[in-house]
Amino acid sequence: MNFDFTEEQSMLRDSVARYVQDSYDIETRRTIADSESGMSAAQWQTFAELGWLSVPFAEEHGGFGGGPVDTMLLMEEFGKGLVLEPYLATVLLFGGLLQRSGSDALAAEYLPKVIEGSCQGAFAYLERQSRFALNDVKTSATRDGESYRLSGEKVVVFNGANADALIVSARTSGEQYDADGISLFLVPANATGLEVKTYKQMDGQTVANITLDNVEVPAGALVGEAGAGMALVEPVVQSAIVALGAEALGIMAQLNAKTLEYTKTRKQFGVAIGSFQALQHRMVDTFMAYEQTKSLLYRAVCELEEGADSAPATIHALKVMVERAGKLIYGEAIQLHGGMGLTDELDIGHYAKRLMMINATFGNGDYHQGRFDELRCA
Repeated sequence: MNFDFTEEQSMLRDSVARYVQDSYDIETRRTIADSESGMSAAQWQTFAELGWLSVPFAEEHGGFGGGPVDTMLLMEEFGKGLVLEPYLATVLLFGGLLQRSGSDALAAEYLPKVIEGSCQGAFAYLERQSRFALNDVKTSATRDGESYRLSGEKVVVFNGANADALIVSARTSGEQYDADGISLFLVPANATGLEVKTYKQMDGQTVANITLDNVEVPAGALVGEAGAGMALVEPVVQSAIVALGAEALGIMAQLNAKTLEYTKTRKQFGVAIGSFQALQHRMVDTFMAYEQTKSLLYRAVCELEEGADSAPATIHALKVMVERAGKLIYGEAIQLHGGMGLTDELDIGHYAKRLMMINATFGNGDYHQGRFDELRCA
């Protein structure tokens, strides 16, 4: 199998890498994270001008027509810079759902705005009781003539603070845990009856809890088919998990590189600690964990692009690998940096916190291990 990237893919990777290196250092990120919005509108507009927001969208919507490989390369470089801007929430989730939905009018209205950077989106799917189960939905949507009325609460909504529009999962039929009967609706962020409460996560990301109190939307706001939302959500979330795996890989690469460099300069007993064989063995372990994660990520990307039947199991395995390798790598990075590894001034702790949040997004390692076992035993 040929793992060489095309010229366009190499150019995309290099452009993101240069931008992150030149314009997104840890001080810039800290300033953005401390702002009220938790992201930079100027940075986001630059992403649009550079064409990064168009990468996964079809050419008919003004997109680049890229696939999972292009997204992987971009997200890996974003991981190296701990980029806070809502690429996952707006482009991969909100935009991904619209592109796959078959709702041509909504896609034609919103996707060009996403690509040009004038519209930010969010996917409100998680509820207090649902933990990692996408089908555990209590938020209701009741038909009322030519409209729907939505009531319920969504929590930990990525980019919920800045989104101009949200795609909300709500139950139009069935019981709380049924996969059937879940519908998706596009809801303007300024809709009457919608309340947003924002807060910061430990990794600096700004998220929101959103309450919907009899929010009315027209029937044309239905994204996809009524009651068939899960069939639309699952492939988009699978793609998002792979993208998060790429972001995690970029973080692991940075942690390994920064820790290796530190062990070459930090001296104990008159010599660099990197000369100690025990520490060399530990650095080899973290390097191997990175390489194993990279190999599994490449497999997941290839299977996702080919539409292979084995892709869901591989994606579950990737999530497990990211958690296990991530814990090893950030744990060793913190220990080898000593007490400084936990300080806010050093970027090691920020990388570690982001890896922790990636591990908790769309299910932790234990959850995906269980799902993997179910598929293997079926």
